[in-house]
Amino acid sequence: MLFSAVLALLAASIAAAAPASQNDLAKRQATGRLVFCHYMIGIVGNRKSSATFDSDMQRAKAFGIDAFALNIGNGDSYTYDELDYAYESAARNDMKVFISFDFNWFSPSESAGEVASYITRYGNLPAQLKYDGKVFASSFIGDGFDVDAMRAAVGFPVFWAPNFHPGQGDFSKVDGAFNWMAWDNNGANKAPTPGHLVTVADGDTAYLSALGGKPYIAPVSPWFSTHYGPEVSYSKNWVFPGDLLWFNRWNQILSLKPQFLELITWNDYGESHYIGPLSSIHNDDGNSKWVNDMPHNGWLDLAKPFIAAYHAGADSPNNYITADQLVYWYRPNLRTLNCDATDTTMVPADNSSGNYFNGRPDGWDDMADSVFVVALLTSPGVVTVRSGGNTQAFNAPAGATAFQVNMGVGQQQFSLTRGGATVLSAVSLKDISSTCICGLYNFNAYVGTVPEGFPDPLGADALRSLTIGLHVTTCAATPSLGTTPSQPTGTSGPTTTQATITTPPVTTRTTTSAAPPPVTSAPGNVCIAGKGDANYAGLCSFCCNFGYCPPGPCTCTAYGTQVPPPPETGDVGKPLPGLGDSYLGLCSYACNHGYCPDTACTKS
Repeated sequence: MLFSAVLALLAASIAAAAPASQNDLAKRQATGRLVFCHYMIGIVGNRKSSATFDSDMQRAKAFGIDAFALNIGNGDSYTYDELDYAYESAARNDMKVFISFDFNWFSPSESAGEVASYITRYGNLPAQLKYDGKVFASSFIGDGFDVDAMRAAVGFPVFWAPNFHPGQGDFSKVDGAFNWMAWDNNGANKAPTPGHLVTVADGDTAYLSALGGKPYIAPVSPWFSTHYGPEVSYSKNWVFPGDLLWFNRWNQILSLKPQFLELITWNDYGESHYIGPLSSIHNDDGNSKWVNDMPHNGWLDLAKPFIAAYHAGADSPNNYITADQLVYWYRPNLRTLNCDATDTTMVPADNSSGNYFNGRPDGWDDMADSVFVVALLTSPGVVTVRSGGNTQAFNAPAGATAFQVNMGVGQQQFSLTRGGATVLSAVSLKDISSTCICGLYNFNAYVGTVPEGFPDPLGADALRSLTIGLHVTTCAATPSLGTTPSQPTGTSGPTTTQATITTPPVTTRTTTSAAPPPVTSAPGNVCIAGKGDANYAGLCSFCCNFGYCPPGPCTCTAYGTQVPPPPETGDVGKPLPGLGDSYLGLCSYACNHGYCPDTACTKS
């Protein structure tokens, strides 16, 4: 009964999300921008009909996703059945799909015939994505794959856009290429370390250069955290920096305007970058230990106006925000919480992959102990966040704006007010805890919204492995989030601080101690003066004077009544090549208001 109720509520939310007019997918297939979403077939081998794919297809379409990239391995008995179901459902729901061949399982040197057989079998079905009149196909990794042999075996035109890597794959053989690395990293598939930082934007540059004008599939992902211990054969334990990645990357995409983009992922629960529902039918490969009670649906809500803006070629999502909404996320524990005594990764495991680490996941110190909030507003308002005993209020403009607040153990509350009247208010269903949930280090994110979304529990099949390998007996294989939050705590506590952050934001990464708190002010005031070090000095002085003073590069030194900014010029400012993402918002704001220093910014 509960699962049926969840599906009914999910269907209602899909209907509410549907645009007034359907996207012209056929036109975009010919020449326009397309949004894909990576979809793991390997975890849905328990589905028994095409109807079990319908809710995924309907929800994805309602939010502007054009096609699912169906990730498959070889040798699984269920693959053909599940592909058949997915293609049938996609056709019934006016969605498109294509196959993404996972070369963790296919052999680059020996599988051309096998890959060709899949493309031949599915390439002319109604739901198959075609681009420029060609059957679209992609991959995960696969450098060295014999493209010529595959094309010859298929016998009809294929738009081959694999996840080849610049400097490794032969880009002369491809029609386009997909970049999987949607997270800042160290260049060796782990989180950045001092002196070793490859940003997502660096990856964009490398792929665009290698492609030489061919279409690029840019990656967009909200998170990455995986924590498999010795209870499985694929033990791995690391994170990439997440924090405000989802919001910052969407702003980059609207500036970059790639031909295609791919959301990573719909349902890879094991790596915590799922944006599809927990209740989407799937098996449990051990991920339920950190996925139970951790919905991510709000991230798709956040993406919706950005997807619409991307399709339209717009530079901002603001004109596509039709209702007020707050989207928030945070980890369930502070990163310093010690779970060594009970965590499953504190014992030896197979580390032939090099991805297994004991205790806290590798890269844990790149994650900020913050609550992240994005306000999607139709008009300005005051956003107030109470995390445990820490309360902060922010003057939020109309549009999409990101904030972060230091995490506090306990209840998490969020509200939007205008003119002293409450417009939105909610208490999260998930507290930040000072205990190790199921005895584990859990670096997954809990994502919520105001107004609240639909209840989204894991199904029975998705909970089967939760207790396997645990070192505690207090954790049950059942959803426990509930649907009714507790009453708000009292408003007494630390003095509310006031700050203003306007879009686009800076990229925020914490690798050492937290930054000092902002200068406090009376409610209603904004930053009217600020400073920055070295090359930031002029930009911070100018921007902070008019209320845009992003913490990190800039420090606000005075608050007061809003100083009217200079008129907008319409100039689009970007950082000079080689400067980091922390210049993105500063250059965008300053150049658009008449100040574009050539030591930091350039106009495009």
